[in-house]
Amino acid sequence: MKDHFHKSTGISLISGSLLIIATMVLHPSGGSLQRIVEITGVITIAHSLAVFCLPIVLFGFYGLTNKLMESSRVSILAFIIMAFSLIAAMFAALLNGLALPYFLGKYSNSLEEKAEVLKPISSFSFAVNTSLDYIFIAGCCLAILIYSVLLISKSRSPKWIGYFGILILVFAAIGALTGFVFTSLTGFRIFTFSLAAWILSAGFYLIKSE
Repeated sequence: MKDHFHKSTGISLISGSLLIIATMVLHPSGGSLQRIVEITGVITIAHSLAVFCLPIVLFGFYGLTNKLMESSRVSILAFIIMAFSLIAAMFAALLNGLALPYFLGKYSNSLEEKAEVLKPISSFSFAVNTSLDYIFIAGCCLAILIYSVLLISKSRSPKWIGYFGILILVFAAIGALTGFVFTSLTGFRIFTFSLAAWILSAGFYLIKSE
């Protein structure tokens, strides 16, 4: 039963990483209020997919945590941090991907007339979304750091996954120090694709370990 559990969580990580990639491929660029209303359908689909994949990814991380608990219970801390970061991602997706387009759609025929009211609301929404993105990015980095250190220190584990995680964090740190904007669409895509690649690797580890 335990072998089947780890295999199932590995499949969840692989499935979740593929859904993350699909989400970012579909994710459109933002723009004016009119632009957001025009692409409401695409925005809704992309962010609905993001919300859908989060519990799948979290279940996969629960399996990875359980696997690494054999050598250290610190993996529980990594799981808690990852859970908080995914919750932040969920609220970000709900706010800017579902709530804001729906709200603006109510005024689709009078955007210009109500622009003085709608623009501050939209700006506030993006400000909250940016804060949630930073929580998501920082939380994922910290959780991956813990998971990676445990993978490197654990005997009979693919240490390259741990080193791969450390490499991602080094590039993230360099980006942060040089002023790279991770919350822009391009920056967020780069981080998310890197995260998805690491999650995919962890998923294969869980499947092959059994």
